[in-house]
Amino acid sequence: MSFDNVYEAITDDNDARWAFGTGFADPLSGVDITVPTGVDAAELAAYCLMLGDDALVFSHRLQEWVTNAPELEDEVAIANIGLDLLGQARLLLARAGKADGTDRSEDTLAFLRAEHEFRNVRLAELGGGHFGHLMARLLVFSTWRLALLQQLESSVDPVLAAIAAKGVKELAYHRDYAAQWVVRLGDGTALSHERMQEGLDAVWPYVDELFKTHSLELVDAASLRPEFDVVLDQVLAAATLERPTSGAVAGVSGRTGRDGIHTEQMGFLLAQLQSVARAMPDATW
Repeated sequence: MSFDNVYEAITDDNDARWAFGTGFADPLSGVDITVPTGVDAAELAAYCLMLGDDALVFSHRLQEWVTNAPELEDEVAIANIGLDLLGQARLLLARAGKADGTDRSEDTLAFLRAEHEFRNVRLAELGGGHFGHLMARLLVFSTWRLALLQQLESSVDPVLAAIAAKGVKELAYHRDYAAQWVVRLGDGTALSHERMQEGLDAVWPYVDELFKTHSLELVDAASLRPEFDVVLDQVLAAATLERPTSGAVAGVSGRTGRDGIHTEQMGFLLAQLQSVARAMPDATW
């Protein structure tokens, strides 16, 4: 199979060479990882790390629902969404390790960093609750991330642009899946409506953080809010749900997830995620 350039191979769904889980030790094998002229390598690495951490941490939360979803079909769907995000995390963390010159692998970045070194938004690390909570988190996360990656498709870094293009296709499905469940639950029975509203109310304090532009971000996060609001308003109207009005969860001296400040849930999440790798650091799988 031929491509106009090697980056197109990352985005092609039919070429197994670039699919997650093919056994390649380096998910960017064969790709020119040279940082383009005029791009600050450290800033590019830091931003890829942020996006990779978002995907990695939320993917872990999604896999917790396997065997716990309402139906087998939904367990498969949620598992596949989690795998999509894990694939995005592999590419983004690998790009971060190459761009900053450390050549750290995605495994090193995922399993051997401390909590304060993770740069994911706090929404991604929220766990627990019922199915309504999960669908609220997935709807908010996928709607925000889809708008973000659409902007990054035109990134000056061709590697990041290709990763974003691949992610856009996946996130369009993630958002649609979540939206269908939010409408089904919100416009269903009195109990399902109540549970879905509970889920939205619990998630909403973490929404503003998504649109707070960090100094190292390559996209103005605040510019994504109008598109996000339009989508959420459409879904909530169809679901007969109220838009929550609760205020944002405060950070620490203005610092939040992008600065390494996390919720108390993050430590427990990393203890599960990293336990095997830290217990057997020389193991391979």
